[in-house]
Amino acid sequence: MDLRKLAQIPPWDWPDDMALELLGDLRDSDVSPERRLLAVEMAGDMTVVNDELAEVLLAIVQNRDEQELLRGKAAIALGPALEEADTMGFNDPDDSPISQDLFGKLQQTLREVYQDTGQPKDVRRMVLEAAVRAPQEWHREAIRSAYGSHDEEWKLTAVFCMVYVAGFEKEICEALDSDDPDIHYQAVRAAGNWEVKAAWKHVAALATSNRTDKPLQLAAIEAAAAIHPQKARDLFVDLLDSDDEELREVAAEALVMAGQGGEFHDDYDDE
Repeated sequence: MDLRKLAQIPPWDWPDDMALELLGDLRDSDVSPERRLLAVEMAGDMTVVNDELAEVLLAIVQNRDEQELLRGKAAIALGPALEEADTMGFNDPDDSPISQDLFGKLQQTLREVYQDTGQPKDVRRMVLEAAVRAPQEWHREAIRSAYGSHDEEWKLTAVFCMVYVAGFEKEICEALDSDDPDIHYQAVRAAGNWEVKAAWKHVAALATSNRTDKPLQLAAIEAAAAIHPQKARDLFVDLLDSDDEELREVAAEALVMAGQGGEFHDDYDDE
């Protein structure tokens, strides 16, 4: 299979034996590094991930002989399955992409890798970013430690993690003033996810300014609708009439998700 071509199409159009193909690539150390890295990234998709693929990804995370980037990406690939399992639970086996036993194993192993300070920094960072997709108590202290670091990469990891772990409103508001565009972006996402009212003015300004970078503006639109749905409805008047189709769609979708879609709901459902 040509993974590069398959990566360009929707995952639901992948071949039926895609999981087996990815397993073969991940287990074969003779496969080119580029192909294995792509296989790792694709293996985390919810259309293919299962216990067997997750076990192989976890083994890569633990293997010190593997490249650091591959180990980190393998951890990140586990994130969606962790989040889905944490959200849906295990009352119905069909609701979760992984079993309850493996879910517990993933949580415990990722914690062990993160807490091993002898591991490479980037591996530990990406392990933490994956682990918080299913929040646990130990994550709070890990995030505080990362945020208090003078290392900007650790600070970025901390703010990313604040999107998933509650209790950091003060830090989120601080991060909104960061000069680092990546930290700023993640702070906007976190502000929206936790409906941080103190962030409204900042986020609203980003959402409506034509000088805001596009990805940041889209994140700000979603955040604004989550923080103050009714205010966002009035704020988005011009956005809903924008010449930019993506801005219109994201604004309408954000309002619908916030319960303020009204007349936009039917159009959103059609799309």
